Amino acid sequence: QVQLAESGGDSVQSGGSLKLSCVVSGLPFGDYCLGWFRQVPGVERERVAAIDRDGRTRYVDSVQGRFTISQDSGKNMLYLQMSDLKPEDTAMYYCTLGARMDLPEWWTTHWTAKAYYWGQGTQVDVSS
Repeated sequence: QVQLAESGGDSVQSGGSLKLSCVVSGLPFGDYCLGWFRQVPGVERERVAAIDRDGRTRYVDSVQGRFTISQDSGKNMLYLQMSDLKPEDTAMYYCTLGARMDLPEWWTTHWTAKAYYWGQGTQVDVSS
């Protein structure tokens, strides 16, 4: 069974940096894609970044150049390095695994699809 657990969320000032981590266990057979979503109360969950098994990445425009997604396959870890944080980055950040998805599919499949597995989330607060 796929399980994900995030850590690293914190309160920081604008311009600061944080690194989120996610332990991934129970990896499925076949193709999958890992990534991060974020959500602010009352707003639709938003894709932030994704990485496929070959290391290809994709970012939402608002974080391009500031965030870096990476994975350590040997340790079953997923990371999100966040730099130059802005107040609009404040959100609950969720680690996700999209089973049987490639990168384009992870980026376009609605987040409510059953193929997504989720962590419990880690809160990031950025003050101005």
